[in-house]
Amino acid sequence: MEKPHEMSQIRKVIGIVSGKGGVGKSMVTSLLAIAMSKRGFHTAILDADITGPSIPKAFGVTEKIRQTESGIFPSTTEGGIQIMSVNLILPRETDAVVWRGPILANTVKQFWKDVIWGPIDYMFVDMPPGTGDIPLTVFQSLPLDGIIIVTSPQELVSMIVSKAVNMAELMQIPILGIIENMSYFKCPDNGKEYKIFGESHLEEISKLHKISILGRLPIDPKLSLACDKGAIEKVEDGQLSSAAGFLETLTGHCR
Repeated sequence: MEKPHEMSQIRKVIGIVSGKGGVGKSMVTSLLAIAMSKRGFHTAILDADITGPSIPKAFGVTEKIRQTESGIFPSTTEGGIQIMSVNLILPRETDAVVWRGPILANTVKQFWKDVIWGPIDYMFVDMPPGTGDIPLTVFQSLPLDGIIIVTSPQELVSMIVSKAVNMAELMQIPILGIIENMSYFKCPDNGKEYKIFGESHLEEISKLHKISILGRLPIDPKLSLACDKGAIEKVEDGQLSSAAGFLETLTGHCR
């Protein structure tokens, strides 16, 4: 395990994972951080998706990180959420990160041990999809209090979720629960719910792996638009209130 910066104060570290890309993991990460912030907690996001960072864009953060003799300070959103992402280091947000695995893994470690975080009640680590180098580095190097798995309704995802669950169990990381994104679309004209991506398999997955369902998110165009405009904090959304309530029950002392 890597030790955080000596000036950091971090209570809980929650990994947000998915077995495949395109399920809205970064959006769920953002919404969870916002939900906990609105409950009065100090929150942060460590963007470990080095080759596909999207957190700064969703929050409209363009200010580069600040480095001093003491260490590196993360950028902060309008709502006070601390953020560290490779896009806050690169000259341009469109610059491609063409790095090999060891460099990617070391960058994630640096985001943890060289950045002065805090005081932070809940840090959310937005991980890249799959079970490769970076998720392995996070599992082995950061003191995770647990992970939340993000999924979608497609039947194929059941197998992908199983891979993420098996990896967590192999690394002895607690699985706090699962959140299904894009569960349905609620038509604004007639109020009916349409399951665009098919019937949900969330209940089956939950029973199979004995993990809790923390929430279901609908397809919501206003969320996508808010992310594009960098205004996700301004979207009033209580869809993940149950997940936030569960996280609020977690207790612990500062590391």
